[in-house]
Amino acid sequence: MAERIEEVMTREPRTVTTSEPLTDAARAMRDADIGDLIVLDGQTVAGIVTDRDIVVRGIAEGRDPRSTRVGEVCTSDPTTLEPGQGIDEAIETMRRLDVRRLPVVEGGRPVGIVSLGDLAVERDSDSALADISAASPNN
Repeated sequence: MAERIEEVMTREPRTVTTSEPLTDAARAMRDADIGDLIVLDGQTVAGIVTDRDIVVRGIAEGRDPRSTRVGEVCTSDPTTLEPGQGIDEAIETMRRLDVRRLPVVEGGRPVGIVSLGDLAVERDSDSALADISAASPNN
């Protein structure tokens, strides 16, 4: 059984800058078949943006996705984890903050991302969430 974040995180997370338009973020998610991107300001983690953020905070609010910047709709200043931190600490952090994913950083730079699904697969492999998270995409 894994004990540290680095054992379950997705490595080499996809990123986008705060100044990129929502259309670029949406295309990056589509192309990688993912629902979130770590948002960078330079090399520093500035936020996290999800497909839901783009829809709810962007398009549903009537913003033009070609001119609205990722930094305008992302969740800013997210809590981060380090690769050596424990899985139980990640679970508690997600529970306390009511979030589904956390960037993993080392030396201030993103090295991974861990999701609620990653943790479910590791700690509760018989759960419905683990089954869904482990399944192949069904585009």
